[in-house]
Amino acid sequence: MGLGKTLQALAWLAWLRDVAAGFPPGGKSLARSDAGEVLGDVQDASGISGGKMPPSAAAGKYAAPLSSLVVCPKSVTDNWRAEAERFYPGLRVRIWQGEPSKELCAARESADLIVINYSQLRLLWPAIGQVRWLAVILDEAQYINNPDSQTAQAARALQAEHRLALTGTPIENRLLDLRSTFAFAMPGALGHRAHFLRRFNAQDDPLARRRLAARVRPFLLRRTKTQVAKDLPDRVEEDLLCVMEGEQRTLYRAELKRARQLILGLKSNQQLNDERFNILTSLLRLRQICCHPGLVDGKLREAESAKVAGLLDLLDPLMEEGHKVLVFSQFVTMLDLLRDTVKLRQWPHFYLAGDTENRGELVKEFQSAKGGAVFLISLKAGGFGLNLTAASYVVLFDPWWNPAVENQAIDRTHRIGQTRKVMAYRLLVRDSIEQKICALQKQKTALMDGVLGEERFAQSLTLEDLRVLFAE
Repeated sequence: MGLGKTLQALAWLAWLRDVAAGFPPGGKSLARSDAGEVLGDVQDASGISGGKMPPSAAAGKYAAPLSSLVVCPKSVTDNWRAEAERFYPGLRVRIWQGEPSKELCAARESADLIVINYSQLRLLWPAIGQVRWLAVILDEAQYINNPDSQTAQAARALQAEHRLALTGTPIENRLLDLRSTFAFAMPGALGHRAHFLRRFNAQDDPLARRRLAARVRPFLLRRTKTQVAKDLPDRVEEDLLCVMEGEQRTLYRAELKRARQLILGLKSNQQLNDERFNILTSLLRLRQICCHPGLVDGKLREAESAKVAGLLDLLDPLMEEGHKVLVFSQFVTMLDLLRDTVKLRQWPHFYLAGDTENRGELVKEFQSAKGGAVFLISLKAGGFGLNLTAASYVVLFDPWWNPAVENQAIDRTHRIGQTRKVMAYRLLVRDSIEQKICALQKQKTALMDGVLGEERFAQSLTLEDLRVLFAE
Protein backbone atom coordinates (compact mmCIF):
# COMPACT_ATOMS: atom_id res chain seq x y z
CA MET A 1 0.00 0.00 0.00
CA GLY A 2 1.91 3.01 -1.29
CA LEU A 3 5.23 1.18 -1.55
CA GLY A 4 5.83 1.37 -5.29
CA LYS A 5 4.01 -1.66 -6.71
CA THR A 6 3.26 0.21 -9.96
CA LEU A 7 6.88 1.22 -10.44
CA GLN A 8 8.06 -2.33 -9.76
CA ALA A 9 5.57 -3.66 -12.29
CA LEU A 10 6.76 -1.17 -14.93
CA ALA A 11 10.40 -2.15 -14.35
CA TRP A 12 9.44 -5.82 -14.71
CA LEU A 13 7.49 -5.01 -17.88
CA ALA A 14 10.48 -3.16 -19.35
CA TRP A 15 12.66 -6.21 -18.72
CA LEU A 16 10.08 -8.56 -20.28
CA ARG A 17 9.81 -6.41 -23.39
CA ASP A 18 13.56 -6.25 -23.85
CA VAL A 19 13.89 -10.02 -23.53
CA ALA A 20 10.96 -10.60 -25.90
CA ALA A 21 12.50 -8.24 -28.46
CA GLY A 22 15.83 -10.06 -28.38
CA PHE A 23 17.86 -7.76 -26.16
CA PRO A 24 20.17 -9.44 -23.65
CA PRO A 25 19.00 -8.91 -20.04
CA GLY A 26 20.94 -6.17 -18.34
CA GLY A 27 19.36 -2.75 -18.60
CA LYS A 28 18.71 -2.20 -22.32
CA SER A 29 15.37 -0.74 -23.28
CA LEU A 30 13.48 -0.39 -26.52
CA ALA A 31 13.70 2.81 -28.53
CA ARG A 32 11.05 3.77 -31.05
CA SER A 33 10.84 6.04 -34.03
CA ASP A 34 8.04 8.55 -34.34
CA ALA A 35 6.29 6.03 -36.59
CA GLY A 36 6.36 3.46 -33.83
CA GLU A 37 9.09 1.24 -35.32
CA VAL A 38 11.38 -0.56 -32.93
CA LEU A 39 14.89 0.73 -33.60
CA GLY A 40 18.21 -1.00 -33.16
CA ASP A 41 19.86 1.99 -31.47
CA VAL A 42 18.98 1.52 -27.83
CA GLN A 43 19.74 3.19 -24.52
CA ASP A 44 19.86 1.92 -20.99
CA ALA A 45 17.58 3.18 -18.24
CA SER A 46 19.83 6.15 -17.55
CA GLY A 47 19.67 7.27 -21.18
CA ILE A 48 23.33 6.43 -21.96
CA SER A 49 23.93 4.70 -25.28
CA GLY A 50 26.37 1.86 -25.58
CA GLY A 51 26.95 -1.84 -25.02
CA LYS A 52 26.87 -4.77 -27.38
CA MET A 53 23.71 -5.49 -29.32
CA PRO A 54 22.40 -8.91 -30.32
CA PRO A 55 23.19 -10.15 -33.85
CA SER A 56 19.87 -8.91 -35.20
CA ALA A 57 21.13 -5.36 -34.60
CA ALA A 58 22.89 -5.59 -37.94
CA ALA A 59 19.49 -5.31 -39.57
CA GLY A 60 18.90 -2.12 -37.60
CA LYS A 61 15.54 -3.22 -36.22
CA TYR A 62 14.04 -5.58 -33.69
CA ALA A 63 10.72 -7.41 -33.71
CA ALA A 64 8.24 -5.63 -31.47
CA PRO A 65 6.97 -7.81 -28.62
CA LEU A 66 3.28 -8.34 -27.92
CA SER A 67 1.36 -5.64 -26.08
CA SER A 68 0.56 -6.04 -22.40
CA LEU A 69 -2.67 -5.49 -20.48
CA VAL A 70 -3.33 -3.88 -17.11
CA VAL A 71 -6.69 -4.39 -15.40
CA CYS A 72 -7.29 -2.01 -12.49
CA PRO A 73 -10.03 -0.01 -10.74
CA LYS A 74 -11.29 2.99 -12.69
CA SER A 75 -9.77 5.38 -10.16
CA VAL A 76 -6.28 3.99 -10.86
CA THR A 77 -6.19 4.09 -14.68
CA ASP A 78 -4.77 7.61 -14.88
CA ASN A 79 -2.12 6.69 -12.33
CA TRP A 80 -0.74 3.99 -14.63
CA ARG A 81 -0.36 6.46 -17.48
CA ALA A 82 1.24 9.07 -15.21
CA GLU A 83 3.71 6.58 -13.71
CA ALA A 84 4.63 5.27 -17.17
CA GLU A 85 5.21 8.79 -18.49
CA ARG A 86 7.47 9.48 -15.53
CA PHE A 87 9.48 6.25 -15.31
CA TYR A 88 9.07 4.54 -18.70
CA PRO A 89 8.47 7.31 -21.27
CA GLY A 90 9.21 5.02 -24.22
CA LEU A 91 6.18 2.89 -23.42
CA ARG A 92 3.08 3.73 -25.44
CA VAL A 93 0.16 3.56 -23.01
CA ARG A 94 -3.49 3.69 -23.98
CA ILE A 95 -6.37 3.88 -21.53
CA TRP A 96 -9.30 2.02 -23.06
CA GLN A 97 -12.36 4.27 -23.25
CA GLY A 98 -15.04 1.68 -23.85
CA GLU A 99 -14.67 1.31 -27.63
CA PRO A 100 -16.08 -1.86 -29.20
CA SER A 101 -14.01 -4.96 -28.48
CA LYS A 102 -13.37 -5.54 -32.18
CA GLU A 103 -11.15 -2.45 -32.15
CA LEU A 104 -8.93 -3.95 -29.45
CA CYS A 105 -6.69 -5.83 -31.89
CA ALA A 106 -6.10 -2.64 -33.87
CA ALA A 107 -5.32 -0.77 -30.66
CA ARG A 108 -2.61 -3.30 -29.83
CA GLU A 109 -0.74 -2.25 -32.96
CA SER A 110 -0.43 1.33 -31.71
CA ALA A 111 0.03 0.72 -27.98
CA ASP A 112 2.51 -1.26 -25.91
CA LEU A 113 0.31 -1.24 -22.82
CA ILE A 114 -3.48 -1.10 -22.73
CA VAL A 115 -5.17 -0.18 -19.43
CA ILE A 116 -8.78 -1.21 -18.74
CA ASN A 117 -10.89 -1.23 -15.58
CA TYR A 118 -12.62 -4.23 -14.04
CA SER A 119 -16.05 -3.25 -15.39
CA GLN A 120 -14.60 -3.18 -18.91
CA LEU A 121 -13.03 -6.58 -18.33
CA ARG A 122 -16.48 -8.02 -17.68
CA LEU A 123 -18.00 -6.24 -20.70
CA LEU A 124 -15.19 -7.22 -23.10
CA TRP A 125 -15.19 -10.85 -22.01
CA PRO A 126 -15.10 -13.30 -23.79
CA ALA A 127 -13.80 -11.31 -26.81
CA ILE A 128 -10.78 -10.12 -24.87
CA GLY A 129 -10.07 -13.71 -23.87
CA GLN A 130 -9.23 -14.52 -27.50
CA VAL A 131 -6.33 -12.06 -27.55
CA ARG A 132 -2.84 -13.11 -26.47
CA TRP A 133 -0.75 -10.70 -24.41
CA LEU A 134 2.87 -10.51 -23.41
CA ALA A 135 1.80 -9.90 -19.81
CA VAL A 136 -1.44 -9.36 -17.93
CA ILE A 137 -1.26 -7.37 -14.69
CA LEU A 138 -4.14 -7.25 -12.21
CA ASP A 139 -3.80 -4.15 -10.04
CA GLU A 140 -5.73 -4.21 -6.75
CA ALA A 141 -6.17 -7.93 -7.33
CA GLN A 142 -8.55 -8.23 -4.39
CA TYR A 143 -11.23 -7.46 -6.99
CA ILE A 144 -11.14 -11.17 -7.88
CA ASN A 145 -11.35 -12.44 -4.29
CA ASN A 146 -14.70 -14.08 -5.07
CA PRO A 147 -13.68 -16.96 -7.37
CA ASP A 148 -17.25 -17.43 -8.60
CA SER A 149 -17.70 -13.82 -9.73
CA GLN A 150 -17.74 -12.93 -13.41
CA THR A 151 -14.73 -10.68 -12.83
CA ALA A 152 -12.64 -13.56 -11.49
CA GLN A 153 -13.77 -15.87 -14.29
CA ALA A 154 -12.89 -13.28 -16.93
CA ALA A 155 -9.47 -12.68 -15.37
CA ARG A 156 -8.67 -16.40 -15.36
CA ALA A 157 -9.68 -16.66 -19.05
CA LEU A 158 -7.10 -14.07 -20.17
CA GLN A 159 -4.25 -15.46 -22.28
CA ALA A 160 -0.76 -14.21 -21.52
CA GLU A 161 2.83 -15.40 -21.46
CA HIS A 162 3.23 -13.84 -18.02
CA ARG A 163 0.79 -12.97 -15.23
CA LEU A 164 1.20 -10.67 -12.26
CA ALA A 165 -1.20 -9.80 -9.42
CA LEU A 166 -0.65 -6.62 -7.38
CA THR A 167 -2.43 -6.01 -4.08
CA GLY A 168 -1.81 -4.45 -0.71
CA THR A 169 -4.39 -6.75 0.90
CA PRO A 170 -3.89 -10.33 -0.38
CA ILE A 171 -6.16 -11.59 2.41
CA GLU A 172 -9.16 -9.42 3.26
CA ASN A 173 -11.65 -11.78 4.89
CA ARG A 174 -10.61 -15.43 4.46
CA LEU A 175 -7.83 -17.66 3.15
CA LEU A 176 -9.87 -18.38 0.01
CA ASP A 177 -9.08 -14.80 -1.05
CA LEU A 178 -5.46 -15.86 -1.52
CA ARG A 179 -6.46 -18.98 -3.43
CA SER A 180 -8.57 -16.93 -5.86
CA THR A 181 -5.60 -14.67 -6.63
CA PHE A 182 -3.35 -17.69 -7.19
CA ALA A 183 -5.96 -19.26 -9.47
CA PHE A 184 -5.25 -16.34 -11.80
CA ALA A 185 -1.50 -15.91 -11.30
CA MET A 186 -0.47 -19.56 -10.82
CA PRO A 187 -3.35 -21.80 -11.99
CA GLY A 188 -3.39 -25.11 -10.15
CA ALA A 189 -0.70 -24.16 -7.62
CA LEU A 190 -3.08 -24.41 -4.67
CA GLY A 191 -5.32 -27.15 -6.04
CA HIS A 192 -9.10 -27.34 -6.19
CA ARG A 193 -11.15 -25.48 -3.59
CA ALA A 194 -12.08 -28.59 -1.62
CA HIS A 195 -8.45 -29.73 -1.56
CA PHE A 196 -7.32 -26.26 -0.48
CA LEU A 197 -9.78 -26.10 2.41
CA ARG A 198 -8.92 -29.60 3.54
CA ARG A 199 -5.15 -29.19 3.35
CA PHE A 200 -4.53 -25.53 4.20
CA ASN A 201 -7.56 -24.22 6.12
CA ALA A 202 -8.22 -27.04 8.59
CA GLN A 203 -8.93 -25.40 11.93
CA ASP A 204 -7.78 -28.47 13.89
CA ASP A 205 -4.46 -28.82 12.05
CA PRO A 206 -1.70 -26.64 13.57
CA LEU A 207 0.56 -27.26 10.57
CA ALA A 208 -1.97 -26.19 7.91
CA ARG A 209 -0.88 -22.54 7.82
CA ARG A 210 2.78 -23.56 7.78
CA ARG A 211 2.19 -25.76 4.73
CA LEU A 212 0.39 -22.91 2.97
CA ALA A 213 3.20 -20.48 3.73
CA ALA A 214 5.77 -22.85 2.28
CA ARG A 215 3.64 -23.30 -0.83
CA VAL A 216 3.02 -19.63 -1.68
CA ARG A 217 6.22 -17.88 -0.60
CA PRO A 218 8.30 -18.80 -3.70
CA PHE A 219 5.72 -16.99 -5.84
CA LEU A 220 5.05 -14.00 -3.61
CA LEU A 221 7.11 -10.84 -3.22
CA ARG A 222 5.97 -9.09 -0.05
CA ARG A 223 7.17 -5.60 0.83
CA THR A 224 6.23 -3.92 4.10
CA LYS A 225 6.70 -0.33 5.15
CA THR A 226 9.33 -1.29 7.69
CA GLN A 227 11.34 -2.91 4.91
CA VAL A 228 10.90 -0.34 2.16
CA ALA A 229 10.15 3.03 3.75
CA LYS A 230 12.21 3.00 6.93
CA ASP A 231 12.19 6.79 7.06
CA LEU A 232 8.43 7.07 6.59
CA PRO A 233 6.96 9.40 9.25
CA ASP A 234 4.76 8.05 12.02
CA ARG A 235 1.08 7.39 11.54
CA VAL A 236 -1.19 8.13 14.50
CA GLU A 237 -4.82 6.99 14.70
CA GLU A 238 -7.35 8.45 17.10
CA ASP A 239 -11.06 7.91 17.75
CA LEU A 240 -13.13 11.09 18.16
CA LEU A 241 -16.43 10.50 19.96
CA CYS A 242 -19.55 12.53 19.21
CA VAL A 243 -22.81 12.61 21.16
CA MET A 244 -26.18 12.50 19.38
CA GLU A 245 -28.89 14.88 20.54
CA GLY A 246 -32.42 15.92 19.64
CA GLU A 247 -33.98 14.60 16.44
CA GLN A 248 -30.98 12.46 15.53
CA ARG A 249 -31.04 10.65 18.87
CA THR A 250 -34.83 10.12 18.73
CA LEU A 251 -34.59 8.63 15.24
CA TYR A 252 -31.74 6.35 16.31
CA ARG A 253 -33.56 5.05 19.40
CA ALA A 254 -36.69 4.25 17.39
CA GLU A 255 -34.73 2.24 14.81
CA LEU A 256 -32.75 0.44 17.50
CA LYS A 257 -35.98 -0.59 19.25
CA ARG A 258 -37.32 -2.14 16.04
CA ALA A 259 -34.06 -4.04 15.48
CA ARG A 260 -34.01 -5.41 19.02
CA GLN A 261 -37.56 -6.73 18.72
CA LEU A 262 -36.50 -8.57 15.58
CA ILE A 263 -33.42 -10.09 17.25
CA LEU A 264 -35.37 -11.20 20.34
CA GLY A 265 -37.55 -13.40 18.16
CA LEU A 266 -34.59 -15.35 16.75
CA LYS A 267 -33.73 -18.66 18.39
CA SER A 268 -31.62 -20.45 15.77
CA ASN A 269 -29.19 -19.85 12.91
CA GLN A 270 -31.89 -20.92 10.45
CA GLN A 271 -34.17 -18.16 11.71
CA LEU A 272 -31.21 -15.79 11.46
CA ASN A 273 -30.67 -16.71 7.82
CA ASP A 274 -34.36 -16.16 7.11
CA GLU A 275 -34.27 -12.68 8.63
CA ARG A 276 -30.70 -11.71 7.69
CA PHE A 277 -31.76 -9.21 5.03
CA ASN A 278 -34.05 -7.32 7.41
CA ILE A 279 -31.42 -7.34 10.15
CA LEU A 280 -28.69 -6.03 7.87
CA THR A 281 -31.08 -3.34 6.64
CA SER A 282 -31.60 -2.20 10.24
CA LEU A 283 -27.84 -2.21 10.81
CA LEU A 284 -27.38 -0.05 7.73
CA ARG A 285 -30.06 2.41 8.82
CA LEU A 286 -28.53 2.72 12.30
CA ARG A 287 -25.12 3.46 10.80
CA GLN A 288 -26.63 6.01 8.42
CA ILE A 289 -28.49 7.77 11.25
CA CYS A 290 -25.20 8.02 13.15
CA CYS A 291 -23.81 9.93 10.17
CA HIS A 292 -26.80 12.16 9.43
CA PRO A 293 -30.61 11.77 9.66
CA GLY A 294 -30.83 12.95 6.05
CA LEU A 295 -29.39 9.62 4.88
CA VAL A 296 -32.59 7.77 5.87
CA ASP A 297 -35.09 10.60 5.27
CA GLY A 298 -34.50 13.19 2.58
CA LYS A 299 -36.75 15.64 4.46
CA LEU A 300 -34.15 15.76 7.26
CA ARG A 301 -31.24 17.11 5.23
CA GLU A 302 -31.26 20.27 7.34
CA ALA A 303 -31.35 18.33 10.63
CA GLU A 304 -28.50 18.57 13.12
CA SER A 305 -25.79 15.89 12.99
CA ALA A 306 -23.35 15.30 15.84
CA LYS A 307 -20.75 13.99 13.41
CA VAL A 308 -20.97 16.93 11.03
CA ALA A 309 -20.54 19.27 14.01
CA GLY A 310 -17.55 17.21 15.17
CA LEU A 311 -16.00 17.27 11.71
CA LEU A 312 -16.35 21.06 11.47
CA ASP A 313 -14.73 21.47 14.89
CA LEU A 314 -11.83 19.38 13.62
CA LEU A 315 -11.49 21.11 10.26
CA ASP A 316 -11.75 24.72 11.46
CA PRO A 317 -8.22 25.01 12.92
CA LEU A 318 -6.71 22.80 10.20
CA MET A 319 -8.04 25.05 7.43
CA GLU A 320 -6.79 28.17 9.25
CA GLU A 321 -3.33 26.60 9.46
CA GLY A 322 -3.35 25.69 5.74
CA HIS A 323 -3.45 21.90 6.04
CA LYS A 324 -4.88 19.50 3.46
CA VAL A 325 -7.36 16.92 4.75
CA LEU A 326 -8.86 13.75 3.25
CA VAL A 327 -12.42 12.93 4.38
CA PHE A 328 -13.67 9.42 3.55
CA SER A 329 -17.24 8.13 3.71
CA GLN A 330 -18.83 5.01 2.27
CA PHE A 331 -22.10 6.93 1.71
CA VAL A 332 -22.09 9.16 -1.38
CA THR A 333 -25.18 10.99 -0.08
CA MET A 334 -23.15 11.89 3.01
CA LEU A 335 -20.38 13.29 0.83
CA ASP A 336 -22.96 15.43 -0.98
CA LEU A 337 -24.18 16.81 2.36
CA LEU A 338 -20.61 17.51 3.45
CA ARG A 339 -19.86 19.26 0.15
CA ASP A 340 -22.77 21.65 0.74
CA THR A 341 -21.47 22.34 4.26
CA VAL A 342 -17.90 22.93 3.06
CA LYS A 343 -19.15 25.32 0.37
CA LEU A 344 -20.91 27.39 3.04
CA ARG A 345 -17.59 27.67 4.88
CA GLN A 346 -15.94 28.73 1.59
CA TRP A 347 -13.12 26.24 2.05
CA PRO A 348 -11.27 25.01 -1.05
CA HIS A 349 -12.51 21.49 -1.69
CA PHE A 350 -12.32 18.54 -4.07
CA TYR A 351 -14.78 15.69 -4.57
CA LEU A 352 -14.27 12.13 -5.82
CA ALA A 353 -17.01 9.50 -6.10
CA GLY A 354 -17.80 6.61 -8.41
CA ASP A 355 -19.06 8.84 -11.24
CA THR A 356 -16.05 11.20 -11.19
CA GLU A 357 -14.36 11.15 -14.60
CA ASN A 358 -11.34 13.46 -14.34
CA ARG A 359 -9.68 11.61 -11.48
CA GLY A 360 -6.10 12.08 -12.67
CA GLU A 361 -6.47 15.84 -13.10
CA LEU A 362 -8.31 16.09 -9.79
CA VAL A 363 -5.45 14.42 -7.94
CA LYS A 364 -2.88 16.68 -9.64
CA GLU A 365 -4.85 19.78 -8.71
CA PHE A 366 -5.14 18.68 -5.09
CA GLN A 367 -1.47 17.79 -4.85
CA SER A 368 -0.36 21.15 -6.25
CA ALA A 369 -3.00 23.36 -4.59
CA LYS A 370 -1.66 26.08 -2.31
CA GLY A 371 -2.92 26.32 1.26
CA GLY A 372 -5.61 24.29 3.00
CA ALA A 373 -8.15 22.12 1.20
CA VAL A 374 -10.67 19.37 1.92
CA PHE A 375 -10.83 16.32 -0.34
CA LEU A 376 -14.17 14.48 0.02
CA ILE A 377 -13.69 10.89 -1.16
CA SER A 378 -15.93 7.87 -1.53
CA LEU A 379 -14.36 4.98 0.37
CA LYS A 380 -15.19 2.54 -2.43
CA ALA A 381 -14.11 4.74 -5.34
CA GLY A 382 -11.00 6.31 -3.83
CA GLY A 383 -9.85 4.02 -1.04
CA PHE A 384 -6.97 2.65 -3.11
CA GLY A 385 -4.66 3.51 -6.00
CA LEU A 386 -4.44 7.24 -5.27
CA ASN A 387 -1.28 9.10 -4.25
CA LEU A 388 -2.35 12.01 -2.05
CA THR A 389 0.77 12.76 -0.05
CA ALA A 390 0.02 16.50 -0.02
CA ALA A 391 -2.38 15.72 2.82
CA SER A 392 -1.21 14.73 6.27
CA TYR A 393 -4.66 14.48 7.91
CA VAL A 394 -7.26 11.79 7.22
CA VAL A 395 -10.81 11.61 8.58
CA LEU A 396 -12.82 8.37 8.41
CA PHE A 397 -16.32 9.79 8.74
CA ASP A 398 -17.94 6.38 9.27
CA PRO A 399 -16.36 3.05 10.33
CA TRP A 400 -16.27 0.07 8.01
CA TRP A 401 -16.55 -3.59 9.01
CA ASN A 402 -13.18 -4.53 7.58
CA PRO A 403 -10.15 -2.70 9.03
CA ALA A 404 -8.15 -3.55 5.90
CA VAL A 405 -10.39 -1.20 3.91
CA GLU A 406 -9.83 1.60 6.42
CA ASN A 407 -6.07 1.01 6.29
CA GLN A 408 -6.17 1.30 2.50
CA ALA A 409 -7.88 4.69 2.83
CA ILE A 410 -5.34 6.03 5.33
CA ASP A 411 -2.51 4.81 3.12
CA ARG A 412 -3.58 7.21 0.36
CA THR A 413 -1.37 9.69 2.20
CA HIS A 414 0.81 7.49 4.45
CA ARG A 415 3.01 6.21 1.63
CA ILE A 416 6.33 6.81 -0.07
CA GLY A 417 6.70 10.55 -0.65
CA GLN A 418 5.10 11.57 2.65
CA THR A 419 7.40 13.76 4.76
CA ARG A 420 5.07 14.67 7.65
CA LYS A 421 3.45 12.70 10.41
CA VAL A 422 0.03 11.44 9.34
CA MET A 423 -2.90 11.95 11.70
CA ALA A 424 -5.94 9.71 11.09
CA TYR A 425 -9.19 10.42 12.93
CA ARG A 426 -12.12 8.02 13.14
CA LEU A 427 -15.44 9.76 13.94
CA LEU A 428 -17.66 7.60 16.14
CA VAL A 429 -20.95 8.24 17.89
CA ARG A 430 -20.73 7.47 21.60
CA ASP A 431 -22.84 4.55 22.90
CA SER A 432 -23.92 3.56 19.39
CA ILE A 433 -23.65 0.71 16.93
CA GLU A 434 -20.44 2.27 15.62
CA GLN A 435 -18.48 1.74 18.83
CA LYS A 436 -19.64 -1.87 18.90
CA ILE A 437 -18.57 -2.38 15.29
CA CYS A 438 -15.05 -1.25 16.22
CA ALA A 439 -15.03 -3.58 19.23
CA LEU A 440 -16.21 -6.46 17.03
CA GLN A 441 -13.40 -5.68 14.56
CA LYS A 442 -10.80 -6.16 17.28
CA GLN A 443 -12.39 -9.40 18.47
CA LYS A 444 -12.54 -10.89 14.98
CA THR A 445 -9.12 -9.69 13.77
CA ALA A 446 -6.66 -12.62 13.67
CA LEU A 447 -2.94 -12.37 12.92
CA MET A 448 -1.84 -14.31 9.83
CA ASP A 449 1.86 -14.59 10.73
CA GLY A 450 1.85 -18.21 9.65
CA VAL A 451 1.05 -17.25 6.04
CA LEU A 452 1.67 -13.60 5.19
CA GLY A 453 1.77 -11.64 8.42
CA GLU A 454 -1.43 -9.91 7.27
CA GLU A 455 -4.53 -9.29 9.34
CA ARG A 456 -7.83 -10.79 8.25
CA PHE A 457 -11.36 -10.03 9.30
CA ALA A 458 -14.34 -12.37 9.21
CA GLN A 459 -17.29 -10.36 7.94
CA SER A 460 -19.94 -12.99 8.68
CA LEU A 461 -22.02 -12.06 11.70
CA THR A 462 -23.29 -14.81 13.99
CA LEU A 463 -26.45 -14.63 16.05
CA GLU A 464 -24.33 -13.92 19.14
CA ASP A 465 -22.52 -11.10 17.31
CA LEU A 466 -25.85 -9.48 16.46
CA ARG A 467 -27.12 -9.77 20.02
CA VAL A 468 -24.00 -7.91 21.17
CA LEU A 469 -24.43 -5.22 18.53
CA PHE A 470 -28.05 -4.54 19.46
CA ALA A 471 -27.62 -4.90 23.24
CA GLU A 472 -28.06 -1.97 25.63
